[in-house]
Amino acid sequence: QVQLVESGGGLVQPGGSLRLSCAVSRSTFSFAVMGWYRQAPGKQRQLVAKFVSRGVTLYADSVKGRFTISRDNAKNTMYLQMNTLKPEDTAVYYCYANLDDVPYWGQGTQVTVSS
Repeated sequence: QVQLVESGGGLVQPGGSLRLSCAVSRSTFSFAVMGWYRQAPGKQRQLVAKFVSRGVTLYADSVKGRFTISRDNAKNTMYLQMNTLKPEDTAVYYCYANLDDVPYWGQGTQVTVSS
């Protein structure tokens, strides 16, 4: 069983920054596919950014140039650095990992961008 725990969400003003963390219960080196998704009220969960294989990343068009996904295999942690935040980035952010075609999700962390 794999557990993922997000942290780092909160309330931030437009133009501000946050860094989300996802602590994983086993070595992140095990996972070729890991990423971040988000779900706004009344909307479907959507991809924000992910590793599609080791060293290769994919970003949603809406966050390109503002968000950066990274991972520290020594700390078993994945990050999402979010800069120049906009009100439309408000959502619950979930980390995701896939191991042997089994998906794992964290419980989510709320990000609210508002003045």
